[in-house]
Amino acid sequence: MPHDDDQPRAGLSRRGLLGLAAGGGAALALAGGGVGFALGASRTEPDAQGAHAFFGAHQAGITTEVQEHLHFAAFDMMPRSDRRDLIELLEDWSYAASRLTQGLEVSASGAVGGGPDAPPDDTGEALGLHAANLTITFGFGPSLFLNEDGDRYGIADRRPAKLERLPAFLGDDLDPAQSDGDLCIQVCADDPQVAVHTIRNLSRIAFGRAKLRWSQLGFGKTSRTSAQQQTPRNLFGFKDGTANILADDQDALASHVWAGDGDPGWMAGGSYLVARKIAMLIETWDRVRLGEQERIFGRDKVEGAPLSGGTEMTPPKLSGLDPHSHVRLAHPDANGGARILRRGFNYVGGNNALGRLDAGLFFLSYQRDPAQFITLQKRMSTDLLIEYIRHVGSGVWAVPPGATSGSYVGAALFA
Repeated sequence: MPHDDDQPRAGLSRRGLLGLAAGGGAALALAGGGVGFALGASRTEPDAQGAHAFFGAHQAGITTEVQEHLHFAAFDMMPRSDRRDLIELLEDWSYAASRLTQGLEVSASGAVGGGPDAPPDDTGEALGLHAANLTITFGFGPSLFLNEDGDRYGIADRRPAKLERLPAFLGDDLDPAQSDGDLCIQVCADDPQVAVHTIRNLSRIAFGRAKLRWSQLGFGKTSRTSAQQQTPRNLFGFKDGTANILADDQDALASHVWAGDGDPGWMAGGSYLVARKIAMLIETWDRVRLGEQERIFGRDKVEGAPLSGGTEMTPPKLSGLDPHSHVRLAHPDANGGARILRRGFNYVGGNNALGRLDAGLFFLSYQRDPAQFITLQKRMSTDLLIEYIRHVGSGVWAVPPGATSGSYVGAALFA
């Protein structure tokens, strides 16, 4: 990634620089002192080098055209951290994100500009790579507002009423080590090295204030957010989420995605993120007859058309599908009109102890109220697919609106 000496020098706080040092390097002589930065006008479309603006009315990575790779990470604040630690971390993360999304290094000194006698600020594995449509999206979990240690940051009274841990669902086999978190960062990019570089450096900045709780790599998007994108396939070989909300459908976004009635003012322009790690029993599925696979999904495997007739984009006739097929149960007409915006990715983690593929779907959805997801998930309790999947990780986060230039993500929460 190129240097840009024209960018403002007021960057990472001293704690952020110490985090880079403790996490593998920082040129401590860099000037700290807050977040007084601005990287130009906000944009909603990428520039010629595939750079999305970090600043804007909404955080990028929600309606942004889905990229090819994901690195998702959840963090817990350190036990003795205070309100100032949290604010300063969000300031530092916002400063770094505003640079990384433009194809720059994490600080002005970067990977080689701090001199040979000090560890570098930036880890350097993205040198020479473009921004690759990188987006960085931050979220706040229920435990950030109130946990067993009480109201740690003086924000319990500002917790959105909708932000509660998800209830238990049929088919859950959740691993606490792959669930929840005070904070989350969703990083999407068209280059996996750019995505990993981003989480690696944001984790270093967090040192001493927050620690990584769990993370997940994903590849091969399983949903689309624009009419130009074809509906991709999941690891069962089927097109799913054909009727996903698209980025240019402003009415649907306003009705189903952006926070609204009943939310505190600091959430205006934000949304709610649900993440579910869904293990697929690949070997079991691979022994199922093609006709039965199609009946389970309710779609033709080749074209993705509903079995009730038509093409992929033809609305399914619910009466023409098995009453427990995936398509029928998930359709808005079967759920009081509830819709969500999906941004899912495949994942493969090698093989487990039994020699079976450790693989599945990392499901991400944005909605104006987690109740929309809860309604759909409860409806799926009789889904024929439930025999072939296990939900092993879960979490829900409030995603604040985008940061304004010169400020930081979530600033209105602390006003």
